[in-house]
Amino acid sequence: MNVDVLVVGGGPAGLSAALILGRCRRTVLLCDAGHQRNLRSNAIHGLLGWEGRSPSTFLNEGRLELTRYRSVSVLRAQVSKIQPTERGFAFLCEDGTNGTASKVLLATGLVDDVPKLPGIETHYGISVHHCLYCDGLEYAGKPVAAYGKGDRGAELAIMMKHWVADVVACSDGTEVSARISLRAEPIRALDGANGELTNIAFQSGPDLARSGLFFSTGCHQASDLSERLGCQRDAKGGVITDPDTEESSVPGLYVAGDVSREVLLVAVATVVACRVLAFQRPGPRNPHPK
Repeated sequence: MNVDVLVVGGGPAGLSAALILGRCRRTVLLCDAGHQRNLRSNAIHGLLGWEGRSPSTFLNEGRLELTRYRSVSVLRAQVSKIQPTERGFAFLCEDGTNGTASKVLLATGLVDDVPKLPGIETHYGISVHHCLYCDGLEYAGKPVAAYGKGDRGAELAIMMKHWVADVVACSDGTEVSARISLRAEPIRALDGANGELTNIAFQSGPDLARSGLFFSTGCHQASDLSERLGCQRDAKGGVITDPDTEESSVPGLYVAGDVSREVLLVAVATVVACRVLAFQRPGPRNPHPK
């Protein structure tokens, strides 16, 4: 299969880029492994027209919209290898699909480092969250905890004061320098029912009644393709791009969405994706001279 653009990742950024490219009559292959970061969330917030609707519905309707464009193909498979060539890039997917692309857009996203707390899996995405901008407003007037080692949890708690008055930082056995309501004891378990957090139990001291917990424990790239391709990265692991074109240090390779690790919001991901490739010339060239 030979295409103008290979889009790796079928989240908001990848879908938006494929849509614009299809409308620009580019041939596109979008490969999606189906591991979008926000699938564990109850709803999308901060995106006009989609406020409060589920991420899965957003993705399904986005894929359906792409079927209107004959030049756009969607493949539910993971890209395992991309190799620069004299005329662009050769690629291989885990299902055996292979081909060449004049340009590549990486929209592979991030994976959150979910803290290893007993009980967190049954609450994550319902009453335990990683993004204040997405879910903070829903906890106004409720008691909430901010989790993170050292000052990460304390700084998150201070930031949360803009949304919630009753915030307690949980540092899980580590020291904190900031002045904030604090429970430093290691957490024994998160308790609740049907995903709704009601209580945080500690290894010592009284339990803490909470309706929600936000954590600040970091995240990492969902794919190592940018690293294997030699893209320059910043101190946080994000791919460094040209501020005008979003092109990486590898000619012909672009990134959109969370891969660059700027503002991690659906609305921002879709806007950035729309200006990445649509008006770039897709024809063959020699970006990797010998």
